[in-house]
Amino acid sequence: MGNKLVRGSLIIFIGNIIFRIGGYLYRFLMATLLGPTAYGVLGITLPFQGIFQTLAAGGLPPAIAKYVAEYEAVNEHDMARHTIYTALKIMVFLGIFLGILMIFVVSPWLAYDYLGKPLALIPLQIVGLITPFSVIVGAFRGAFQGVYKMEYIVYTRAVEQLGMILCATAFVLIGFSTVGALWGTVIGYSLAAVAAIYIFKVYMPKYIPKPSEDFVFTRRDELELAFTLVKFSIPVIITAIAEMLIYNICTIAMGKFLTFQDVGFFAAADPISRLPLMISISVATTILPASSEAFKVHDIPALQKYVGESYKISLLFVVPMCIGLALFATPTLRLLYFKDPAYVAGASALAILAIGMTFYSIFSISTSIIQGIGNPRIPMYILIVGSIITGIFSWMLVPDMGIAGGALATTIACFVMMVPCVYFVFKLTETKAPTLPVVKIIVASAIMGIAGLFIPKTTLFLFPGIFVCMIVYFFALILVKFFTKDDIETLREYSSKLGPLSKIVNKLLNFVEKIEFRNN
Repeated sequence: MGNKLVRGSLIIFIGNIIFRIGGYLYRFLMATLLGPTAYGVLGITLPFQGIFQTLAAGGLPPAIAKYVAEYEAVNEHDMARHTIYTALKIMVFLGIFLGILMIFVVSPWLAYDYLGKPLALIPLQIVGLITPFSVIVGAFRGAFQGVYKMEYIVYTRAVEQLGMILCATAFVLIGFSTVGALWGTVIGYSLAAVAAIYIFKVYMPKYIPKPSEDFVFTRRDELELAFTLVKFSIPVIITAIAEMLIYNICTIAMGKFLTFQDVGFFAAADPISRLPLMISISVATTILPASSEAFKVHDIPALQKYVGESYKISLLFVVPMCIGLALFATPTLRLLYFKDPAYVAGASALAILAIGMTFYSIFSISTSIIQGIGNPRIPMYILIVGSIITGIFSWMLVPDMGIAGGALATTIACFVMMVPCVYFVFKLTETKAPTLPVVKIIVASAIMGIAGLFIPKTTLFLFPGIFVCMIVYFFALILVKFFTKDDIETLREYSSKLGPLSKIVNKLLNFVEKIEFRNN
């Protein structure tokens, strides 16, 4: 079991990095090829695409993974197979129903009544064509997860993303603009659905054998199983929708009050602001099973150590990254979107969102800890409150402040979510907050930020400026005596996984040891 978990986690982790890069590539290509206005039309469709895909999935993929794994553990292969088929029926029904609803009811209302922008009608209607394919992919991915075949998930995601990027790019180059970009998404998901069905038919019988001839599964049994799956999925879908709204509700508000061009500027800045989350999500993924195991065996000292170290390690890298993004927002956008300098108008939103991601990083780690010790509903409630706050502040700030108002609304919501989540972590784990290390990180980051203010904010000075800020931050940490011997040993363990960079990191750690502990 341990090998399965390690292998599966590693595959998914690598896959997430690759596909996050692919996601940025897709957005970069679309932003560059479409221009701010057409990219804004695409940007306004993406939140509704995500919401309808999540609703269509009904929170069932995790339920499929859970119950398939449980049935397979006791060799009830027939029940595992029927779990997949029953969930698939529910999801296909939801996908078709919501797809039709999106095409004929929701899209016209959004385009004409809410947004007041008829240009968005056809792109929004195309979103309705994506949901039936996405739910098929989601159902089979849940089955793959249930038998620990994480590579099959990666394969289908690769087909989806490659198909989407290649087809969308081709259609846009031909001249189909935003409509072409969205048709590329439809084709990407349809190809992924075909790949998922093929993998399930050809390779999954090794892990879930074909049905037994003497197995009886009545209509009542199917209804009971469907009820069990839906009951499990309700908190999952509520959490997923709430989390999605945290990111996207400000974009929905912008569509009401701002032009497509403004939405395009925001859509170009938003994914860049989330780059620091790669670190916090990696830490959060690790801390969940670790905290769960320590809590299960009542190893409170180990649990307290995990909690403290997770915050320290994450903030050590996330805080300076977010401050750096805020400082160099303008040259970053100018470099990334060099073919269309107009996207620099999104710099104010990027700077504000980058600060908000600091708060969200702490929230994501806190959420994993709380889930790990058996309290998954607490983050769900906090996310719901956070999405409401985002909506309220977006409606208040966007009309006057534009895209900066939407970014500020998201940042405020992230801060409001972070505070109670951190409180519950330390209350439930009976852990003392690592106040002194966090204060030292903030002070060192502030010193770096002050130094960064004096660096010219031009494309030419972007990389030299980043390098100077890294040097300043490193010596500022030494100045505030941040590093302990335990920290250095922990960082050595992490550096051993960095390949050729490990030698450089070890030399830096040796230097820190000489400076920090020379009197010992």
